[in-house]
Amino acid sequence: MKKDICLVGLLLFLAACKSDDVAGVERLEHDKSDVSVNVEAGTSIYVYTDKACYAPGETVSFKVVGDVPLNARIRYRHLNEVVEEQPYNSTSWNWTLPSVDFTGYMVDIYVASDNKETVYGTIAVDASSDWKRFPRYGFVAEFGPKTNDVINEEMAYLNRCHINGVQFQDWQNKHHWPLGSTRDGQILSVYKDIANRDVYTETVKQYIKVQHDYGMKSIFYNLCFGALDDAGSDGVKESWGLYKDYKAQTRDCHELPDNWKSNIYLVDPGNQEWQSYLTQRNAEVYDNLDFDGYQIDQLGDRGTVFNVYGKEVDLLQGYASFINAMKNAHPDKRLIMNAVSRYGAEQIAKSGKVDFLYNEVWGKDSDRTEARFSHLKTIIDENNLYSGNQLNTVFAAYMNYWLAENQGEFNAPGVLLTDAVMFALGGSHLELGPHMLCKEYFPNNNLQMSESLKDDMIGYYDFMTAYQNILRDGGTLTTDIDIMSVDGKFDLQRWPPVKGKLCVIGRSMENKDIIHLLNLSQADSDEWRDDYGTMPEPVTVEVPSFSICPLRSVKEIWMATPDYVGGAVIPIAFKVNGNRLEFTLPSLKYWDMLVIEYK
Repeated sequence: MKKDICLVGLLLFLAACKSDDVAGVERLEHDKSDVSVNVEAGTSIYVYTDKACYAPGETVSFKVVGDVPLNARIRYRHLNEVVEEQPYNSTSWNWTLPSVDFTGYMVDIYVASDNKETVYGTIAVDASSDWKRFPRYGFVAEFGPKTNDVINEEMAYLNRCHINGVQFQDWQNKHHWPLGSTRDGQILSVYKDIANRDVYTETVKQYIKVQHDYGMKSIFYNLCFGALDDAGSDGVKESWGLYKDYKAQTRDCHELPDNWKSNIYLVDPGNQEWQSYLTQRNAEVYDNLDFDGYQIDQLGDRGTVFNVYGKEVDLLQGYASFINAMKNAHPDKRLIMNAVSRYGAEQIAKSGKVDFLYNEVWGKDSDRTEARFSHLKTIIDENNLYSGNQLNTVFAAYMNYWLAENQGEFNAPGVLLTDAVMFALGGSHLELGPHMLCKEYFPNNNLQMSESLKDDMIGYYDFMTAYQNILRDGGTLTTDIDIMSVDGKFDLQRWPPVKGKLCVIGRSMENKDIIHLLNLSQADSDEWRDDYGTMPEPVTVEVPSFSICPLRSVKEIWMATPDYVGGAVIPIAFKVNGNRLEFTLPSLKYWDMLVIEYK
């Protein structure tokens, strides 16, 4: 930022300070020193809620596992505002949410003494009447025989991460006839999926029941244009097909391994007869299974394709037509559609019928067009433009992709840095289920999460949920941020991220600015997927100092990070030094979020 702009900001700042005190700067420095609080972590406890999300005014049930000091208190905060506070008297208690909709809260259990607070545990709460405002999407992909205890355990972890919707991947009997049933309507108790794995209908039903108990949406997966090799005998006409040549001699096909059920033969998603056929098949699904909606998939850019009459098919418009047909047939059901490598993103967004925007992103070796952290912002910017800033973005992004060719563990630093960037940009990450995703074939579980990564994921999802109103609820992403290192501990870089630097990006809102500090100072790449699991763990830098040049009169500064004290709010003292405000943060590892509140 130019020096003259900084000076204008300082003059405005000084004028506001002097409006009721001629020694405005000195008074402000003194005030901020008085309210500064040292916040530290105590012995870890585990805090749980009974649901992943709640309606405004609903009662939240909490439970604590672990030792809590007798003099501890429970504090309920929206951002840095304390909404309510009470003594900690029991390992379980209830709290009735305020009536404000689409609001995130952070609940912390702490002990205060002198000028210090010790935080023992935190948990987020989402009060939203509809999941589509702040989607946190998970998945399930194994439907063999499972006990209720196993299903409950799997979903309890997703609940603790506040996952409010779950995609059922590869649950269906046939792509063109998803319900496992006979032609006379008899529901099969066991059937084969596309990979010839057993699917137990009772397992599918139990997953849905448990998810609904937690307040989650249950969404079934299927392609918008898939038919198996026996589709003709099930009523799918050859005349609905997609072809690679105008003479209709070569059917467009997604080939699968020989030991799978069938290849997938593509049909024209815009064909009205096909749309009518599939809406009938979907009606059977909804009549027999309590799904909340349909996750529509595609296969990306298919090149030039034709219908049986030799006419070139406009797949992009076909997708929009398909979405409208599905919504018209079942208006009370939810829709999400995959924009594979952004293909069809604009048409999907402008349909006005999807709950949020879903991008399966790739780091293809050939062009790397979606491989970098910077591309994630490009996608979010495009989605905001297409949807008129009405729909949030979920990334289907597969971590440690080539490491997952063999059995092992996820590389936690790669996962955490990618989530930090996605969440700071306002996106969410489809990654959590009974295992973490590493491949586009969701049942692949070659890589496992370590116990420490599981705990870290809880902290990151707490953070995204508690601070959703400043992470993904309006405002404008900005790269025009004037922040400098005072002590030289970091080399700062405005967006886009560059390895070896501390990347800075912000969000401007009506009465506050948010500055995200994303630590790539030890990163070995500026690409998000960490293909081979080589991203190193960054060294935690203690008490780094920075300065900013505000353009408005500053009321207060606070910060939060998923890497320290469970994401609890930390007030930040600051002082005036010439035309800048200086402050020191407790520490910085992957991601610190700094919030400047204005008068």
